[in-house]
Amino acid sequence: MTEPRIETFTTSDGYVHHFRHWLPGCDRPKAIIVALHGIQSHSGWYSYSSGELCDAGYEVLFLDRRGSGMNADDRGHARHQDRLINDVIHVLTDVRRRRNERYPMVPVVLSGLSWGGKLAAVVATRRPELLDALILLYPGIYAQFQPTEWDNFRLNLARFGDVLLKLVPLPLSDPKLFTNSDQWRDFIARDSLALHEVTVSFLLANRELDQLAQVTARSIRCPALMALAGRDRIINNTATRDFFDRISTESKKLIEYPQACHTLEFESNRCEFVADMIRWLNDLPQMT
Repeated sequence: MTEPRIETFTTSDGYVHHFRHWLPGCDRPKAIIVALHGIQSHSGWYSYSSGELCDAGYEVLFLDRRGSGMNADDRGHARHQDRLINDVIHVLTDVRRRRNERYPMVPVVLSGLSWGGKLAAVVATRRPELLDALILLYPGIYAQFQPTEWDNFRLNLARFGDVLLKLVPLPLSDPKLFTNSDQWRDFIARDSLALHEVTVSFLLANRELDQLAQVTARSIRCPALMALAGRDRIINNTATRDFFDRISTESKKLIEYPQACHTLEFESNRCEFVADMIRWLNDLPQMT
């Protein structure tokens, strides 16, 4: 399986972001995929699917979100939701420019996994001209873990009191939430790059992203693929299916894996989900 390069890009505020870059051995990729990970994970969790996609002829740029994974600066922090949105727009703009120069018929695909799904949905509707297709894998647009009125009151109070850098534990400490596999539960428990705390500022940005993402469905007009895990304890599948039904494009597909837990990458049938994704990607039209 092809191994990735570790590369960086710098956004307008000077933040240096790391990402894993899988480059296929062909002269021209079938598509360029920009991928966004979950709230706790990072690009290193998704080496299997990214490597399989690369071996199938797809270029994959898997970004580590600022303050996550290989990005040690400002751990767990984001100033506001637009900063997170603009980080992705920065990469898509650069990918689009490079695509136009080298192989203008190749589609650009934005993929969002778990928490990254809500960010991908917002970016897709804010800057639709930057992507040709959207993949939402068990997207965190509607989560099982919802803030209470008391949680929201405390967030508002912290914002009023300018206590924005205070670190708050994430409610995802149990690896059993992510997978049925003992091997991968152990991996998650030992992962030194996984994120376990975020700042109050990040939580405020997350709340704004929730509100933005939940009204994006009717504005998604590009081809869209969604995959759900039937035994997901992190994502509200019922609400997410309703979201899928509201997506405007006629070129959309929903695939469900009834026995799977949240992170399809870590399940015993992961080869099935990757093969399904490759089949869908293979059917994307080349751009004109």
